[in-house]
Amino acid sequence: MRPPIGITGRRFRLSVLEGADERYGDRCIDSSMSDFATRVAEAGGLPVHLSYDTDPAGICAWLSGVVITGGQDMHPACWGGDTSVVRDIDPRTDPMVHDVERDDYELALVRAAIDREIPVLGVCRGMQVLNVALGGTLVPDLPAGSVSHSSTEVAPTDGNVDHLVSFAQGSIAAGLFGEDAITNSWHHQAVDRCGVGVAVTGRTSDGVVEAIEVPGRPVLGVQWHPEWMKSTDPTLTWIVEQAARRLEQRSGQ
Repeated sequence: MRPPIGITGRRFRLSVLEGADERYGDRCIDSSMSDFATRVAEAGGLPVHLSYDTDPAGICAWLSGVVITGGQDMHPACWGGDTSVVRDIDPRTDPMVHDVERDDYELALVRAAIDREIPVLGVCRGMQVLNVALGGTLVPDLPAGSVSHSSTEVAPTDGNVDHLVSFAQGSIAAGLFGEDAITNSWHHQAVDRCGVGVAVTGRTSDGVVEAIEVPGRPVLGVQWHPEWMKSTDPTLTWIVEQAARRLEQRSGQ
């Protein structure tokens, strides 16, 4: 059996889609990046797109793995940040503004998955959600520095040679990549204070956190986009392998 792996997405109104029928412009659509589903399926998993209406505890009783995907910034209220920067705009009409409903759903999903010892992969925003779900905080806006974290490149890419991530010895990430890896990068926020049980296992040369884990658990967060690497990124193979192991454990119970 292929392990079912939940993949999160976002929700917006049809009116934001060019060419959409105006009669249905006020209706909402749930959307997930198809690149995730394609890569998960290629690795042997069964991709399952999750809407905000999918009860986190209920779906985690069935899923074998979870992927928290990238997207807009988390609302700063989730981690004690400055809420004065929040724009009062409906996230359904502008998919890049803060979406409290998505924040609440993904935070609950991460906690439910960890409680059930279900493997979790957090990608870009998803890594930040993972950290915040466990009580951590974020850097709201990275200052300009020696490493460019908001690339002008378009996806997919195999990364910029200047964006080298070094991994901690003995970590999941080091087991997948070795000492370091060149990755893509499209973010302006980052993990600041780690949540309970969270360990930093990857950084760029400027000290920015690029990978986190929860030692002893199948939990991994990466700041880059593995679904947009031209070559196969081992993090997606990892989540499928871990999910398959979880499925086997359940089948044997």
